[in-house]
Amino acid sequence: MEHSRQWLRLMQLSSSSLPVGSFTWSQGLEWAVEAGWVASVEAFRHWQIQQMEQSFFCVDLPLFMRLYRACEQQDLTAAKRWAAYLLACRETRELREEERNRGAAFTRLVKSWEPDYPAAWQPLFMQSQLCGMAWLGVRWGIGARELALSLGYSWIESAVMAGVKLVPFGQQAAQQLIITLSDHFAEGLDAALSRSDDELGAATPLSAIASARHETQYSRLFRS
Repeated sequence: MEHSRQWLRLMQLSSSSLPVGSFTWSQGLEWAVEAGWVASVEAFRHWQIQQMEQSFFCVDLPLFMRLYRACEQQDLTAAKRWAAYLLACRETRELREEERNRGAAFTRLVKSWEPDYPAAWQPLFMQSQLCGMAWLGVRWGIGARELALSLGYSWIESAVMAGVKLVPFGQQAAQQLIITLSDHFAEGLDAALSRSDDELGAATPLSAIASARHETQYSRLFRS
């Protein structure tokens, strides 16, 4: 695939209009706002940086790299191992449901875009969007680092748009937050991608508590 088309595919994968349901989940933020933990733009920035440093950089990105390598090598056994590890890192029912639901939605896209995809990989695509993204990136010749940037931007934008509704704050503040969080993401990207196996794992107990409490929150806008 020529370079320009690869970049256009990459932008499509990072688009907020990608139908995987990313804007229906707050990853515990809704209860954190209800509890008063996140009550301002600055508190939201601090919350998201903690999620980024102690979860996204420690789980999502390094596991995505391992899934990407497994797809490159057509190593289904390794891909199964890392997909299972990813689900094990999702600490609540809601977070596991989000992983699987987004995976199922992305699988429908993969089947539409690449009808000759290997059927043996479908159960892994269904477990996590990260596996489908990794396989599609290899298929389309998009590098792992570029895909990681796409994943990061999509995660940041989804979180900020949830903050707009929940904290709340305005669109100008939202755009400044996207710039601030994107800069922080860029600074930590290379270290996250090169983490060793014994450095994997999240350390966000408040986020897990917020997600667990959200499961029984009386009034909710989001599914997590």
